[in-house]
Amino acid sequence: MSKNIKVGILKETKTPPDRRVAVAPEQAIELLNKFSNVELFFQPSDIRCYSDEEYKELGLNIEQDLSSCDILIGVKEVTIDALIANKKYLFFSHTAKEQTYNRELLQEVLRKNITLIDYEYLTDEKNIRLVAFGRWAGLVGAYNSLIGFGKRTGLFSLKSAHDCHDMKEMFSEVEKLKLPPVKILISGGGRVAHGAMETLAPLNIKKVTPDEFINKTFDEAVFCQIDPWDYAKRKDGGKFDLQNFFYFPAEYETTFLPYTKVTDVFIACHFWNEKSPVFMTNDDMKADDFKMQVIADVSCDIAGPIPSTIRPSTIAEPFYGYNAKLEKEAEPFDKNNITVMAVDNLPGELPRDASVDFGKGLIEKVYPSLFGDDKEEIIKRATIAKDGKLTEKYAYLQNYVDGK
Repeated sequence: MSKNIKVGILKETKTPPDRRVAVAPEQAIELLNKFSNVELFFQPSDIRCYSDEEYKELGLNIEQDLSSCDILIGVKEVTIDALIANKKYLFFSHTAKEQTYNRELLQEVLRKNITLIDYEYLTDEKNIRLVAFGRWAGLVGAYNSLIGFGKRTGLFSLKSAHDCHDMKEMFSEVEKLKLPPVKILISGGGRVAHGAMETLAPLNIKKVTPDEFINKTFDEAVFCQIDPWDYAKRKDGGKFDLQNFFYFPAEYETTFLPYTKVTDVFIACHFWNEKSPVFMTNDDMKADDFKMQVIADVSCDIAGPIPSTIRPSTIAEPFYGYNAKLEKEAEPFDKNNITVMAVDNLPGELPRDASVDFGKGLIEKVYPSLFGDDKEEIIKRATIAKDGKLTEKYAYLQNYVDGK
């Protein structure tokens, strides 16, 4: 193990503010016990889900100036003016997919000779992500879909997720509900979709197959979870292949239309890229038999597979309406409009639970390599920039950095 590594836990600086943290107070003690070569310093924060006092009570260091630290750990992007030269940073940078809004961030990282490690690319040898907030996005996204349905119909009201102390309180809100005979659809089969199904579990509603969902009528609320082979097919009529779908999505076309005619609440938790088939078009949404009342777009791809997702919404204002006939934003709960939920930082609504879950993954799967020997190259695979240059794996970002 390396000797005496000073680690700073950053105050989040992104707007709107994010209350999550990579190390919860009790996890800090676990981390220090497990890695004797590490010293921890927490930047004071008035927005963090854990107060400075909660860290102080455990004898942890609160320090505004982290310039003496070797490694600086945040959650969301660090603002450009807060970056300290010649440091090693770990956060979600949102740069590796050439996101134009973060080009200047990566330029500054290179200019300041910063080593940038991105959580999104911390993977095992099979390319499976080691840490993620996806489950929490699904949990909160599904909960928000219920809030939206309740507001739209006037049938019930629920406390906002961010007003709940934790997931336990949020689930206790769900347990109060008795839904009418509605059909709820969840797209996707990963962490996000499974999180959404966790939220529906306290309702004890029946899970049905795609065929039953499309073709049967029920006198009770039901839900259906669909995978890519349930909503897309090969253009050449060949057999569906999931790996092929992910690598060559342009070879596929949508089969989603039947779902639009029977779904009341759609919780979108799928993976999508710009070459994938869209789920529906504006013309589909204008049809008289289009039935969707609430679309909770957890995936939140703007101008992507779902035309009603025209912008992200916020934790403070999670809903907006979409008038398909006019193709524009409108009142969120008007019966003539679709109620859209497109919050793009959903885990931030349950920051304490999400932080503990994320921090657990870091302690178990990432910190042994970060603070010790990276023999499995976990850190190397996730390092976008080092020594003032893009690393070999991320050299494809050079034109993006150059603004070409």
